Amino acid sequence: MTKYEIILYWSDEDGAFIAEVPGCAADGETRQEALTNVETVIQEWIETARELGRSIPEPKGRLVFA
Repeated sequence: MTKYEIILYWSDEDGAFIAEVPGCAADGETRQEALTNVETVIQEWIETARELGRSIPEPKGRLVFA
């Protein structure tokens, strides 16, 4: 499990739960499925970034909105 903040919400437009992190998103029929799917997407993104020699952002914790 990663330590990035995940924003989880229901999307009427998509008819699914959406799990978002900066730069990545995934969906699922249930909240748990969306969370599981986004963890997979995060890991795949990190693996690809490493293969390409790109920097990987550190988790920043809770986002703050003004």
